[in-house]
Amino acid sequence: MTRQKIEIKKIDNITARQVTFSKRRKGLFKKAQELSTLCDAEIALMVFSSTGKLFEYASSSVQQVIERYDQHLQIERLYHSSVLYEKETFSILSKEEANKTKELRQLKGEELEGLNTKELEKLEDQIKRGLSRVVKAKDEMIMKEINALKRKGIQLMRENQRLKQVKNVGEEQGRSSESTNNGSTSDPPRDDDSSDTSLRLGSV
Repeated sequence: MTRQKIEIKKIDNITARQVTFSKRRKGLFKKAQELSTLCDAEIALMVFSSTGKLFEYASSSVQQVIERYDQHLQIERLYHSSVLYEKETFSILSKEEANKTKELRQLKGEELEGLNTKELEKLEDQIKRGLSRVVKAKDEMIMKEINALKRKGIQLMRENQRLKQVKNVGEEQGRSSESTNNGSTSDPPRDDDSSDTSLRLGSV
């Protein structure tokens, strides 16, 4: 004989309702205890009867489970907030990148379709300002190169003068040494009168 299926709806009879509540509550707490024991789960149950009476079960303590639940909620909120912030930031950065890419192409003379007169004038001003900065940077670079070449030329001139001075000093020292050597090796002067006298005596 099959067991008759009970229709799930509110029990109108107060006595029957209280009896069913007591049996079902005990059965629920028993199943919670079995689940906690078998699976090492942390469980807390709180049940209020229709009269407002509180019944509770906890594998450790209801307060401890509630605190753990609150911590879990906070972590979940922080995680979802972080994910939402990252999505919003990525969306903003993507839009900025697209706008900057479009502006760069427009500065190159591309994707000008759809721009009105004011937008074209604004783009023209941007190009002029950019060109002015480019020219200024180029002039500054050329002046730096010119100044560097001038400084290098001055250094070369100074080095050339120093080498000339060294050369002149060397030549002067060489001439002084040569004249000294010539003076010390010259022959003594000959006595021409005595030679002439001896020649005349020989002829007599």
